[in-house]
Amino acid sequence: MTTRSSIEAPQSTTTGRLPPPQPVADASLAEFGLLGESACFLSALELVRRFAETTAHVLIQGETGTGKELVARAIHYLGPRRYKPFVAINCGALPDNLVENELFGHARGAFTDARDSQPGVIAEADGGTLFLDEIECLSHKGQVALLRFLQDGHYRPLGGRGMVQADVRVVAASNREFDEMVREGSFRQDLLYRLAIMSVSLPPLRARGDDVLLLVDHFLRRFARSYGRPRPVVDAESRRQALAYAWPGNIRELENVVHRQFLLTDGGDLRLELAAQTVAPVPASAAAGVAGLADMDMKTAKAAVIERFERDYLEQLIAATAGNVSAAAQRAGKERRAFGKLLKKYCIERERFGRRRA
Repeated sequence: MTTRSSIEAPQSTTTGRLPPPQPVADASLAEFGLLGESACFLSALELVRRFAETTAHVLIQGETGTGKELVARAIHYLGPRRYKPFVAINCGALPDNLVENELFGHARGAFTDARDSQPGVIAEADGGTLFLDEIECLSHKGQVALLRFLQDGHYRPLGGRGMVQADVRVVAASNREFDEMVREGSFRQDLLYRLAIMSVSLPPLRARGDDVLLLVDHFLRRFARSYGRPRPVVDAESRRQALAYAWPGNIRELENVVHRQFLLTDGGDLRLELAAQTVAPVPASAAAGVAGLADMDMKTAKAAVIERFERDYLEQLIAATAGNVSAAAQRAGKERRAFGKLLKKYCIERERFGRRRA
């Protein structure tokens, strides 16, 4: 069964709760649950604001739990299509044999039991925005069908006799790197070109510094209002651990941890029991963290080591080139644009290294 939603107003929190009853033309990004003050997050939000002013397709990338759907809703409800439908669908829930029916709908009698015509999600989103989450899960057949529609905005419902036109803005999201998928042949490059007219990468929570504490306080205030209970205070040790923790589930994991501890706390101080989580914090260095790696599953341990290596390597390289991104990219054997994306991913600001010498 597919996951679909169509609503007419922005979300007010990070949890996916139902939005206010009417569109808000002058809403701020904070009203969509997009909260943060770190440089890398603010840089991503600036792109979101610019994208919202246009009607071009958008590609959102980021790890699971970083808020990709919230960004998609913000782009829609802050833009010129805000009074039209926002339809969300998870591509991972689309069986290959139902892709075209889900996208384009069908006419009466198109197949057995098709007693009535039924519109697809593209027809439902006409004039508005279609959000395709986990676009990397779309089958090859589905990619071809979507590409055909994106080329001229026309499609034919299953069993239909003529072509139908729809004005739909597509916002797609993925937690994978598309360059890698294109190389391995699991994602069509021509479809990527169509979708990535504008793209934004959301940084993981572990790269956002004190934003973790800001979000903890935000969730506590919201839970206190929801349950009609006093807002507890997070103890100093928990705040320190929250900053050091890797947060593999990002904001979604943080919210769940805070929610659980809020319900278990009688009042006063609240302690975040991060040690009880299934994933241990990222070690201070790959070499020093061998013991900690033993507490993780292999996939998480590998990701932790790779992340630590990349961060250390990038910082040393940008320091050695005195903040010269072009020179650092050349030494790394990468294109300048790709190298710049890595710097943004880890919130490494070249200005900090500008006065150093190789």
